[in-house]
Order: sequence, then structure tokens, then C-alpha cells
Amino acid sequence: MTASIANAVAGPQAAATPDFAAIKTRQKAAWASGDYAVVGTTLQIVGETLCEAADLRAGERVLDVAAGNGNATLAAARRWCEVTSTDYVPALLERARERAAAERLHAVDFQEADAEALPFDDGSFDVVLSTFGCMFAPNPPRVASELLRVCRSGGRIAMANWTPEGFIGQLFKTVGRYVPPPAGVASPAQWGSRDRINELFEASARSVATEKRHFAFRYRSPDHMLEVFRGYYGPVLKAFGALDADGQQALAADLTGLMKQFDAGQGGGLVIPSAYLEIVITRR
Repeated sequence: MTASIANAVAGPQAAATPDFAAIKTRQKAAWASGDYAVVGTTLQIVGETLCEAADLRAGERVLDVAAGNGNATLAAARRWCEVTSTDYVPALLERARERAAAERLHAVDFQEADAEALPFDDGSFDVVLSTFGCMFAPNPPRVASELLRVCRSGGRIAMANWTPEGFIGQLFKTVGRYVPPPAGVASPAQWGSRDRINELFEASARSVATEKRHFAFRYRSPDHMLEVFRGYYGPVLKAFGALDADGQQALAADLTGLMKQFDAGQGGGLVIPSAYLEIVITRR
């Protein structure tokens, strides 16, 4: 999810100086609604790919920030790492905990934590991960500072962030036309731009490697995907809830139209490649 959509459902336009605490409170309510895990589990391959890109090694101390239902957490634990999994929505952590228990992945510590105020000492982790998570926090410089702080010198920060031009970036933009985001808060889709990553991390990095990848959303049809997102994906659920009947009908039509525009399934079910930026930063 990006801040564009997460903030889009956060509430009325904010003042020129954003009230980050109030925005996060509304974001938490959005993510806690529905059942994000229904959508999140389909993204598991991204967590696996990211852990390979970060070249995780057995025994490394790994932190998953804004872990959601635990895709990167599980991927790291499967590689025999010592994993700490964090999110500021307890219900999402509970889903991740259930998945880890089902796979008997015991070397995972689950902690409720805010990406903008991580409760860990400087240099506590060899690797810090985030898949479609940190990008939604309303204060990007603060998040970047925290990721750098808790990563040891020579360690890696690895992220997967939706791009502005990809399907999810465009979905956020569509929702934002109906439920505008707070003023003064940067679009989370900026985290999918190499320029933004350089701005946030380059001064503290030995190296920054990025690669554009695609995740394919696969559903039976546009109507099926809309049903799932509207029923389980909290920010979309909240967006529909903020509109009257006519607004809901118009948003539904625009979203299904967007799905058809990106569909590469050629009539064999809905297949939507959505671009994201894979990032591996080596800490100074």
C-alpha cells in the first residue's frame, strides 16, 4: 500500500504542517479494518525475492519493519535468521505470528512498534527489511533515519516499494481523486523512485542498488479483484465507506476500468503486473 492510498483514507485535508500523530492514528484504523492478510499473503513471493536480493545469511539478526502479515518475516526465518517482526497494527502481527507458528518458525520475535520510533538500540541488526510497509508512514525522513540508525555499519537495508507509474501507484492516485490525502504529506509512491531513495539514504550508504520488478496480481476477473480489495484491503474499504452511493459506484467503475487497462491475462483470468522498486542499501 502507498501513503497516497493510506493517507487518502486518513481523513480530511490536514493543515500545511501535518499532524503526523493524528494521521497515523487514522492510518492504523484503516489497516486494522477488513483483513489485509487476505491480500497480503498473495504477495509472499516479493518477500522471498527481497531476501535473496539482500543475500541473507543464516544467523543474521534481521528486523522486518511495518511487517504486515509477515511475508518478509517468514522468508527471513526460513533462511535461519534471527528475526524481529514489527508493525504498529497488532492484528496484522497476530496474523504473522499464526503463520510462523504453522510453519514451526520459532526464531521470530514479534513486537508492536512504530516505524518512525523503533524501540531498538543503534546498530542492533545486520539486515533491515520492509515490503510495501515503511512507504506508508507519513514522515519519510524520520523513517529513513530510524532504518539507518538500527542497522549496523556494513549491514543492509532492503525494501520493496510500489512505483508511482505502476498499477498500485495508479490505484492510489485513483482513490485519491475521491478521498483526497492530507495536505503536506508526500505521496508514499515516491518511495518507488530511485531519486527519492538517494535523497533519503545515499549520504549514509556505501552503495545503493535498485532494480525495477513486477508482481502479478492474479484474480478471476476485475469484479473479483474489486470484491476482495473492497472487502479486505482496509484503505480501499475505508475509502468506499467515506463515499455516498453515487461516489461508491463511480469509484468502483474507475477501479475496474484501471484493472482492465493493466490486464495482461488475455481472457484467461485477470493478470495485472504491478511495478515495484527493489532496493538494497549497504550502510556505511
